[in-house]
Amino acid sequence: MIQFFKVILYQPILNLLVWLYNILPGHDLGVAIIIVTILIRAILWPLSQKSVRSQKALQDLQPKLKVIQEKYKTDKQKQATAMMAIYRENKINPLSSILPILIQLPILIAVYQVFWKGIRATELVLYPFVHNPGALNTMAFGFLDLSQRSIVLALITGVVQYWQTKMLAKTTPPPTLAKKEGAKDENMMAMMNKQMNIMMPIFMVIIGITLPSGLLLYWLIGLFLTILQQKLVFKSADKKVIAKNYEERPKN
Repeated sequence: MIQFFKVILYQPILNLLVWLYNILPGHDLGVAIIIVTILIRAILWPLSQKSVRSQKALQDLQPKLKVIQEKYKTDKQKQATAMMAIYRENKINPLSSILPILIQLPILIAVYQVFWKGIRATELVLYPFVHNPGALNTMAFGFLDLSQRSIVLALITGVVQYWQTKMLAKTTPPPTLAKKEGAKDENMMAMMNKQMNIMMPIFMVIIGITLPSGLLLYWLIGLFLTILQQKLVFKSADKKVIAKNYEERPKN
């Protein structure tokens, strides 16, 4: 299984990285990592786009789901049945946002291995048509050693991570429930979500400080591409909502 993982995922990504490193002017490993990141995200774009769309659709349903939770708060079976009916009515699978992430997980592990061990390896296992440079110069852009840790890059990644999670949270429609008995629980849930939006970037910074800069650079560029994808998906979804409301408005 480990050998299969290396042959199918690890070695192709490593060879692509080294090939780009060889042909790029100046042999800048940082530029090679950025290009590899863009190519990998382009391949995974359909899967990640499906995940973002599912997250957006689930968030748009939150007001309706909260009404059901309040209405059937003492009968969990009826609550579950009503919620599944809402999902079917809107053609949404609650697990559809998780499955694409699970599919991408092996690729992310391979990328982690390449940027954690591959760029620091003294002996590179390459395809015959890929020139072996002996060892990769890990100094990127003339000032960033991709094999070493970088507190500054970790902080930047944390800020961008906060921007991405905050952007996703902003798409959640405001609750329509009145201040009833269940409102306290909803406020508690909203507070927990807000705390998670803050804790995730902090956690990213703490973990990022322990990682080599090459892996952080991959993650940072990936975050920017995720933000771009979210903007495109949200813009498209908003246009559909506007068009639907226009079609459903009363006609004189």
